[in-house]
Amino acid sequence: MSAVGGTVQFHEMGLDDRVLEAIAKLGWKEPTLIQEKAIPFVLEGKDVLARARTGSGKTGAFVIPAIHKILEGKRTAVEQSVQVLILAPSKELCTQIKDCVTQLTLWCKREVRCVDVSPQVPIEAQRPLLVDKPDMVVGTPMRVLAHLNAGNLVIKNSLKMVVVDEADLMFAFEHLPDIQAVLKHLPKIYQSFVTSATMWDDVRQLKNMILTKPVVLRLEEPPLPAATQLTQYVIKLEPMDKVVLINVLFHLNMIRGKTLIFVNTVDRGYKLRMYLGQFGISSCVLNSEMPVASRCHIVEQFNSGKYDIIIASDEQSLEDPKTKINKPKNSKKGKRKKDKESGVARGIDFQFVSNIINFDFPLNSDSYIHRAGRTARGSNQGTVLSLVSIKETNQFNKVEKRLKALMPDTEGSVFKDFKFDMSQLEGFRYRANDAWKRCTSIAVREVRKKELKQEILNSERLRTFFEDNPKDLQILRHDKSKHGLIPMTHLKHVPEYNIPKQLRRVSRVTKQTRANKKVPKVPLDQPRTKTQERYMKRKANPLQSMEFTGFKKQKT
Repeated sequence: MSAVGGTVQFHEMGLDDRVLEAIAKLGWKEPTLIQEKAIPFVLEGKDVLARARTGSGKTGAFVIPAIHKILEGKRTAVEQSVQVLILAPSKELCTQIKDCVTQLTLWCKREVRCVDVSPQVPIEAQRPLLVDKPDMVVGTPMRVLAHLNAGNLVIKNSLKMVVVDEADLMFAFEHLPDIQAVLKHLPKIYQSFVTSATMWDDVRQLKNMILTKPVVLRLEEPPLPAATQLTQYVIKLEPMDKVVLINVLFHLNMIRGKTLIFVNTVDRGYKLRMYLGQFGISSCVLNSEMPVASRCHIVEQFNSGKYDIIIASDEQSLEDPKTKINKPKNSKKGKRKKDKESGVARGIDFQFVSNIINFDFPLNSDSYIHRAGRTARGSNQGTVLSLVSIKETNQFNKVEKRLKALMPDTEGSVFKDFKFDMSQLEGFRYRANDAWKRCTSIAVREVRKKELKQEILNSERLRTFFEDNPKDLQILRHDKSKHGLIPMTHLKHVPEYNIPKQLRRVSRVTKQTRANKKVPKVPLDQPRTKTQERYMKRKANPLQSMEFTGFKKQKT
């Protein structure tokens, strides 16, 4: 399927001009490998089973030909009908697919309409959206089945194409019974497209259920980008050294750009957020316990630049359906309700992420790959830093061995050592220990209760208000501190004697660039303002402020 001299371009695939204009508007200069291979087969009407790594452009590989086929069918269509059904395992992924369809139908939005039925609202509230029979319907299997059973969605005679995205995750989210029930409502003949990041035996089972003599695309590409695009660091240290180091990385501006910090439990995420907040480092949490509206709003604001740091809880139950969870004894009490249609490490399109930090090392290689896949997407550069404690050494060795087997062309080790002299951070240790001890389990529990109540309030009672006042939604932020700890403002400021000599220059530049106002130098014979008098007193006694550098403007 390759053209002479290189990649088959979008304009060489025979796509509708309106689709090509939307692709150009998005800035997609040329198709990715999965798009180049899959789109021609879909246009020919063949079933496709595609395996490609996360961030490889799988969504565009099935949305582009689906839109083209709908536009082509409109020329001879007698009546409006639902032609394409897209099933995804999580609400966040459904929202992402809907957004992709909206962008690609920019020049044909009157001809091609798409509805996302995944939001957790009453079935009756979505009935009007389906009465007009949109061309494309996106949703989780559970939600789509509910509409089919209620009679809101009728596709027995009209459906032409079914897409199952992230098929391997369908089993992790226990969607198989729902998929089997949805298949009973489909016509006898339809085209199928199934995507998967892995090829478990379960996916082959789904292949036999949905696909008919499919074209299997096993793209010969590594699970992660090359070392020239993705740099992977590791540092092995004591558990408490993790706490000290992550504070220093952000406090001294050693990490720049959008960052995702992954932890293994929800409690751990809240504790880390409370800890960083005491040092004035703003962040927000993202986990499966939060209402779906809040989760989508957090991702949306993160992508638009409102936040730079998200602490994501990559729970084990959402990673690998074959991994058994070792539950402690007497764990029945206090069982927390999680949204089984939520996923963080997989599916969500975090845009322009520069760094991934594994504060807790993932439990297996698949989880590591999916975490790392949140950065270095497209042609962007990315960095992954894993903080590995002694207890996590065995997990790390297994992941490293697996990655070497999956990426045999990599010279030397997959991971580079993050060389950092922890002995230079002794001045930070007592502050870090004090702040970390304050984040007790009781404090974490209270924060969770308070934040969940607030998020539910934002999601339910204010939904109608925000629909009428979308600008006010931008004011709603998720990185505000809601914990009941007494603020320790002195932790936000770091005395220069605590900063390692190699980092003092960086720290000074950071402080100067963050300063919004500079106090001008005033001659002695002129009156001074209260602010100027306060700075003059500090100058007379430098011990009151270790950050004071005088009134003279510093060159950055």
